[in-house]
Amino acid sequence: MNRQRLKKQKLRSDDDRGQWANKRKYILVLAGDVVGLGNVWRFPYLCYKNGGGAFLVPYGLFAVLTGMPLFLLEISMGQYTQEGFITCWTKLCPLAKIEGIRFGELMILFCNITYILIEVWALFYLVFSFRSQLPWATCNNTWNTADCLDLQMFNSSNMTSNHTKRTSAAIEFWERRMLGMSGGIEELGSVRWELALCLLVSWVICYFSIWKGVRSTGKAAYFTATFPYLMLLILLVRGLTLPGASEGIYYYLYPDINRLADLEVWIEAGSQILFSYSVTAGVLKVLGSYNDYNNNCYKDCFWVCLLNSGTSFVAGFVVFSVLGFMAHKQGVTVDTVTESGPGLAFIAYPQATALMPLPQFWTVCFFLMLMLLTVDTHFVAVESIFTSVSDLFPTILRAPVKHEIFVLISCISFFLLHLPLVTEGGIYVFQLIDFYGATRACQNFMAVSECLAIGWIFGADKVSNIIEDMTGHRPSVFFKLCWKFVVPLLSLMSVILYLVDYQHLKINDYVYPDWAYVLGWTMTLSSVLMIPLWAAGLMCFTPGTFRQRLSVLCRPAEDPAWQKRKMLEEKTSDELILAEIT
Repeated sequence: MNRQRLKKQKLRSDDDRGQWANKRKYILVLAGDVVGLGNVWRFPYLCYKNGGGAFLVPYGLFAVLTGMPLFLLEISMGQYTQEGFITCWTKLCPLAKIEGIRFGELMILFCNITYILIEVWALFYLVFSFRSQLPWATCNNTWNTADCLDLQMFNSSNMTSNHTKRTSAAIEFWERRMLGMSGGIEELGSVRWELALCLLVSWVICYFSIWKGVRSTGKAAYFTATFPYLMLLILLVRGLTLPGASEGIYYYLYPDINRLADLEVWIEAGSQILFSYSVTAGVLKVLGSYNDYNNNCYKDCFWVCLLNSGTSFVAGFVVFSVLGFMAHKQGVTVDTVTESGPGLAFIAYPQATALMPLPQFWTVCFFLMLMLLTVDTHFVAVESIFTSVSDLFPTILRAPVKHEIFVLISCISFFLLHLPLVTEGGIYVFQLIDFYGATRACQNFMAVSECLAIGWIFGADKVSNIIEDMTGHRPSVFFKLCWKFVVPLLSLMSVILYLVDYQHLKINDYVYPDWAYVLGWTMTLSSVLMIPLWAAGLMCFTPGTFRQRLSVLCRPAEDPAWQKRKMLEEKTSDELILAEIT
C-alpha cells in the first residue's frame, strides 16, 4: 500500500497536468458537456422547423454513422496522447499540426462559447419568473404596443382575420423588453445593461467552475450535470398531462415523407449531430486527455452517446407536448403555433406555462434547467481552451497562482468581447455566428480533415490497436469503416449539398447587408481554408524530395505522453525497489 502511495506521489510531483479524481467526475463532466443546448434548445426548434418526425430519420442515421465514430475517435485521441487539442496533433500527424486542424478546432470553439448568450437569456427570464404576475402573460406593461394580445385573448375565438397582425405578449416581451431589437445588424444600438449584468454573472460562474482546473470542473459537475435531469423529468410529466399534448407528440413523431426529399433537413440533421455530440471542436480530446491511459473509453462512448441522443428525444416530448397544448388553446395546427428559431424556447414555453396552474413554478423549473445545461457546456468549452493553451506553456500557465490569474484575465477578456451580443442588435450578431461560425460547412469539413489525418495517414488499424491496448477491447470493424469511408464521404456530401442548397441567412423578413454575409463566410473559411493552406505550406518548406517530405510530415512523434508516463512509472518502480533493498 505504501509503495503504491509513494508511486502516485512521485507521478504527481513530476507531472502536474492532473487527472480526473475518479471516473464519476469524468462521466459527469463529459455528460454535462454533450448534454446541453443541443438537446433542449437546438434539437426541438430544428425538429419544429424541419417537419417534426421527418427530422428524426436523418438525425438517427447521422448519430450512428458519424456521431458515435467521431466521438470514440476524439476521446481515444485525447486519452492516448494525454494532450489538449492544440498539442495532440504533433503526436499523431505533424501534417495537421500548428495552424491546421487545431486552428480550425480553436475557431469553432471560440464560436461555440458565444452560446453563453442562451445562459444570459435564461437567467433574465429566471429572474422575471419570480414575479406574482408573469410579464409575458399580459399587455399591461410599458413595452407593449397597441397590437399586443394577452394570453387570455390569444385563443381560437380571437385568431381571426382581424388579428392577423397582432402579436402575443410573450413575443413582445422577447423582442421589446429583453432584446430591445433594433432594425438590423447595422444598428447595434446601446448595451442592454440588464443583459450585460446577466452576462457578467454568467462569466463569474464560469470562472469559479474552472479556476482550479480539472479539479474544480469535476466538483461543479456534480450539481450542474445532474440537477437538469430532475427538472426535465418534472417538466416531462407535466407536459404529457396537458390537454392537446397528444397533438404535439403526433407532430413530433409522425414523419412527413415529403420533407425527407428536402436537402435542408438532411444538412441540418448532420450539423445537429456534430453540434450536439461536441465533435470537431476539440473538447472531447481535452476531456479524454485527463483520463488514465487504461480507462475504458470504448464503453464510455456507447453510454454517453446513448444518453445524449436519449436526452434529445425526451426533450422533444417536453417541448412538443407544450406546443400541442398551445395549438389546442389557440385552435390551430401545431406547425403554426409559433415561429421556429432560437426564440422558440423563450416564446412558446413561457406562453404555455403562463396558462398552467402555478405558472411561476413551471417557468422557474424550465429556465433553471436551461441555464444549468448551458453552464455545463460553456465552462467545459472554456476549460478546453485554457487546457490546450496551458499545454503549450506548461511551466508558466500550470503554476498555481499564475493559472488562476491567466483564467481570470481570459474570462474578463471574453466578457468584454461578448458585450456586442447584449446590445439592441446583438440577436443579429448571434444568429450570424450561429449560422456561419460553428456549424454546417466548417464542422463537416473539420470531420473530413480529421478522418483523413487519423483514419488514413495515422492509420485506422493503428487507432484500433491503440484502443485495444488502452481498454482491452478491440473496436468493431464498423468503426474502422466509418473513420476511413463513411464519415468522410457523408461529411463531404454535406458540405457539397450545403453549397448547392445555400440560402442567405434571414431573421423573419430581415435580410442582412452584403458586408454581414462576407463576415459570415470569413468566419466559415477561417476554420476551413487554414487546414489545406497550412498543409501545403509545410509540404513546400520541409526539406527533401516530395516523397521524403510526405514521409516526415505523416510520421507521428516518437515520444507520446503515454510512453513517457510508462517510462516514468518503470523508473519510479526501480527506484522504490532499490530503496527497499538498501
